Amino acid sequence: MPNTKQVKDYIRTIPNFPHEGIMFRDVTTLFLDARGFRMAVDQLLHPYAGIRFDKVAGLEARGFIMGGAIAHQLSTGFVPIRKKGKLPGKTIAQSYQLEYGEATMELHEDSLQPGEKVLLVDDLLATGGTAEAGIKLIEKLGAEVIGCSFIIDLPDLGGRAKLEAMGQDVHVLCEFEGD
Repeated sequence: MPNTKQVKDYIRTIPNFPHEGIMFRDVTTLFLDARGFRMAVDQLLHPYAGIRFDKVAGLEARGFIMGGAIAHQLSTGFVPIRKKGKLPGKTIAQSYQLEYGEATMELHEDSLQPGEKVLLVDDLLATGGTAEAGIKLIEKLGAEVIGCSFIIDLPDLGGRAKLEAMGQDVHVLCEFEGD
C-alpha cells in the first residue's frame, strides 16, 4: 500500500512546552521515520531543482539536521549558523530581537566566499528573527541566499512576510495556524 502520509502527519504537537500556552511542534518524530525524513529532504529541495548553489546553511539546531542531509544529497558543503559563543574559529555576529530581549547568531568568517550561492534551511519559521540574522550573516560575507526552506511555518507570527519583504524566496512544507 502506498504511503499517503504528508510531512505534517509525522510532526507531533506537545502542549505547554516550553511554556504554558505554547503548542510546540516537534519534528523529532519526523526525523525518526526514514520515509518521512526522506520525504522532507526531497520536498525541501524540490523548488530548487536545477538551480546551482554552493553551500547549504543550517540554523541552530534542528536546521543542522535538515541542512546536513540536504548538503549530503547535493554533494555540497554545509555551513552551521550558531548561537553566540558556540563556534571555535573567528566569527562574524548578527543580533536580532526576541519577544523579551535580544539574541545573537554567529558564522565563521571563512565559511563562505563572495559570490557563492546559499540555501538557508531550518525546521521552523515563526517570527523570522533567526532566519533574518542568518541571511544578514551570509550577505556580510558577500554570498547570496538563493532560497529559504523550512519544514514548518507559523503564519500568524509573520516570519514569512518578513523574509519575503527582504526579497527572499521562502519555501515551507506545512503550516500550523494559531501559534
